[in-house]
Amino acid sequence: MVDAALPSALPTFADVAAARQRLGGVAHRTPVMTSRFANQASGGELFFKCENLQRAGAFKFRGAYNAIASLTPEERGRGVAAFSSGNHAQAMALASRLQGVSATILMPEDSPAMKLAATRGYGAEVITYDRYTEDREALGRKLADERGLTLIPPYDHPAVIAGQGTAAAELFEEAGPLDMLLVCLGGGGLLSGSALSAAELSPGCTVIGVEPEAGDDGRQSFLSGRIVDIPVPQTIADGAQTTHLGQLTFPLIRSLARDIVTVSDAALVKTMRFFLERMKLVVEPTGCLAAASALEGAVDCRGKRVGVIISGGNVDVQRLAALLAA
Repeated sequence: MVDAALPSALPTFADVAAARQRLGGVAHRTPVMTSRFANQASGGELFFKCENLQRAGAFKFRGAYNAIASLTPEERGRGVAAFSSGNHAQAMALASRLQGVSATILMPEDSPAMKLAATRGYGAEVITYDRYTEDREALGRKLADERGLTLIPPYDHPAVIAGQGTAAAELFEEAGPLDMLLVCLGGGGLLSGSALSAAELSPGCTVIGVEPEAGDDGRQSFLSGRIVDIPVPQTIADGAQTTHLGQLTFPLIRSLARDIVTVSDAALVKTMRFFLERMKLVVEPTGCLAAASALEGAVDCRGKRVGVIISGGNVDVQRLAALLAA
């Protein structure tokens, strides 16, 4: 689906290539894994890009590090701010520490305990807020203005999008051209960056975003041709509890993605069990979105070579046990 009016400031694959240079020797080149069970269940040949094994436990490290590395020395000296439900928070905290930059992170007070602890452990200052009653974007702008910090949002930022696109670029290098690429969708940074890489490295590849049923703002936006804002969705996929796509991610997704589908929370739990039992991988609910669409038949993978991005593995042990025992 092509959107006729694309803003000129959108990142391109050249930005993804530049991000790869910045991330070289810093970000993990995560493994690409396969599973005969998954292939039988889906009818296709699936290639799992395991970003749950990335530094800070998720693909978010790529975009965070690239964004901070793109700042001027003066901006780095003043410090950075971010808002996040968890994975971008951890990524910003670690990427800031590695580059000698101070970080202040806004996180929901009900964020998973391990994500809060990890963000603080990497050295960031954490300020909590109520995700259901407070506007995190407004809070982030206010914090940055008051302290003179550079705000780096979790998805709607050119350098963040470019950094996220490096995961798919690595996948295409290792697996070769693919018929389809399935990507977890929250605010759209990973999907839009992945779509840039697909268009350049595997032009015939169909790119599909996958979000939770309860948080289908991306699908609504994709179908209506405008950014749809929804209330904070009630889903176990905390990394996809976003309420709208971004001003940069939306036009990229409209231009380069073929479709957006949804999966249920029950399907996410089933997929978490699959990863743990069959592939010995710990994957958080949000990280299971793309895989669940293939394993549960939300997309037709039969006879196709399909890339699947596992976006993250940051889940509390107690929460993982509770979800799998339910």
